[in-house]
Amino acid sequence: MQNLWNDADLQRSLREYEGVSEMPNELAGLVYASRLLGSESSLVIHGGGNTSVKCELVDMVGNRAEVLLIKASGVDLSQVTPHDYTPVKLRPLRKLGQLFNQNDRISEEELQRFSTKEFKHLLLLNLFSLTDHMAQHRLTPSIETLLHAFLPHRYILHTHSFALLTLSNQPNGEALCSDVLGASFGSVDYIKPGMGLARAAAVVYEANPEIEGLVLQKHGLVTFGTTAKEAYTRMIDAVSRLEQRIAATGRKAFPKVTLPSAVASVEDAAPIIRGACVEEKSPGTREFHQFILDFRTSPEILDYVNCRDLIGMSQKGAMTPDFIVRTKNKPLVVPAPDAADLAGFKAAVVDAVEHYREAYTAYFEAEKHASGMKVSMLDPLPGVVLVPGLGLFGLGKTARSAAVNADIATSTAAAILDAESIGTFESISDREAFEIEYWDMEQEKVNKVHHDVFAGKVVMVTGAASGIGLATAKAFRQRGAELVLLDLTLESLERAAESIGGNVLVKTCDVTSRKEIRSAFDAACRRFGGIDIIVSNVGAALQGRIGEVADEVLRKSFELNFFSHQSIAQEAVRVMKLQGTGGVLLFNVSKQAVNPGPDFGPYGLPKAATMFLVRQYALDHGRDGIRSNGINADRIRSGLLTEEMIKARSTARGLSEKEYMAGNLLQLEVTAEDVAEAFVHLALETRTTGSITTVDGGNIAAALR
Repeated sequence: MQNLWNDADLQRSLREYEGVSEMPNELAGLVYASRLLGSESSLVIHGGGNTSVKCELVDMVGNRAEVLLIKASGVDLSQVTPHDYTPVKLRPLRKLGQLFNQNDRISEEELQRFSTKEFKHLLLLNLFSLTDHMAQHRLTPSIETLLHAFLPHRYILHTHSFALLTLSNQPNGEALCSDVLGASFGSVDYIKPGMGLARAAAVVYEANPEIEGLVLQKHGLVTFGTTAKEAYTRMIDAVSRLEQRIAATGRKAFPKVTLPSAVASVEDAAPIIRGACVEEKSPGTREFHQFILDFRTSPEILDYVNCRDLIGMSQKGAMTPDFIVRTKNKPLVVPAPDAADLAGFKAAVVDAVEHYREAYTAYFEAEKHASGMKVSMLDPLPGVVLVPGLGLFGLGKTARSAAVNADIATSTAAAILDAESIGTFESISDREAFEIEYWDMEQEKVNKVHHDVFAGKVVMVTGAASGIGLATAKAFRQRGAELVLLDLTLESLERAAESIGGNVLVKTCDVTSRKEIRSAFDAACRRFGGIDIIVSNVGAALQGRIGEVADEVLRKSFELNFFSHQSIAQEAVRVMKLQGTGGVLLFNVSKQAVNPGPDFGPYGLPKAATMFLVRQYALDHGRDGIRSNGINADRIRSGLLTEEMIKARSTARGLSEKEYMAGNLLQLEVTAEDVAEAFVHLALETRTTGSITTVDGGNIAAALR
């Protein structure tokens, strides 16, 4: 591993933080070292690891104290800032350590009890406020605060190095690590983070104060230093030696499973897997808690998932306890998808998920009883799915959390192959995994995240770069949905995505081309695992007197204003039926469908056909749990009703533009955002299908009879 420390870069960082009155100088070096560690995914990944420095601080009223500045729980080291460090008074924590060391009668059970509620209470009591802002916005100190506090070193760095885990997660892991790192590193047997681990680490250090760090067996690597540079250099040097030991053994060739002659595409397999990994909110409702999928593949991942003994290797447990809360202790393994038998693959996946659910429930009941922990079962679904012939999927309530789980699974695949090449991969026991997974301090990280009503849902919007389409995309995103945006030009889509923010898939698509529509759905399945809600919004108001209009104009209008909706809906139904969890089809129809205007026949006729298309999908696919509804809107500023048209029409009627736009019963202008909210409403109406909702401020002539 390359040592990335650069003194010139450090000095630039120090200058960046000049004038930040509440920040001690010691912290700038720690932030720099922490970001370097965070940039190496083989050291820490997505909030893992923690770093600290001990220094003396004066608070806002002049009180002076020695404090531990430790990275707050869950903060990503790669993006850490000085404000992500929580100051905790050291004196009370050290007294606590002395008290436990002096009392040999304290049981491990009492230590574990202390390391939950009492531990959090103690840390909150001893938080040290430097500023009013810090006092009002306190971050939770790392769950390994006591480990850092009980060790005397000024700078302490802790990573979950995959090289370390590859060697320590072996039956003879302690001996392997000792052979590589020698006497300069102490060894601490696996103990759940908290008081017990902190106490054990202090004992190992005190037995040999000359050590440079600690190997936390089956957990991680700790290095110390009088400066941030020293602690960082020791970490990189140790990891480099571990990596060299692994490379010297080389990767073993593992026997492979026999794959189908034609493995199904990820675009077909993903919706099947996504549809199987769900929980019904209430029996018989056909409403589901769903996940977003993040697909990964590479030659190395395929080496792993194609192993004949994949189940044996993958079911041994997580590489480090830090991963268990995110991914569960074990992934789901499904059969290789046979392109010639998708129905058979779907049945096999459903069966595999059910067995996983039953096994997880049995694990929970057994360990809850044995541990005596008073906890309720989390969802019994996997966080990672391994698919021979294809790759792996991370599952999460959001695209980000799915990507985190996919990152963890990708790193784990490589580490397990290395571990099995050296010897035999061995994780912590089920009891130890359960204590981590259901530890209230770990659950607290998860429970901090609030998921909105469309979390886990994927919404595709056509004509999404502006007007009603963009407003609708924003409305769904505000309620937690993942988005697929379709429009004609990439430039306009990128502007729309930037205005929305977040993880948005944009795809140029001519909706009159069935090939491009299929490509858009394939992209959505590859990126998110499937589709749940379609907003078929594209339209253009072609005009002409119906008795005189050219055939090509009418045909062009039908292609855009009717057949595009049919093509989008057909592709949506195909994916939704693979998922088997229903779905929502939403169509932007038009008041022209029921209240035609002069010379607007080329526009109104296909729109009238689209209104009946809405109802036909409701009739034919309600049995599949697919709801179909439409919106009839009027006088919305958009690409159909441009500023020039508004000006011309208002002038022709002798009205101001404001009067023209508010020419309805409510005398209010109707906006694209109003239409967007109507689409959201219909998506939430789980008992409504075949409905046309009017959004026009009131126009009796356009009301459905």
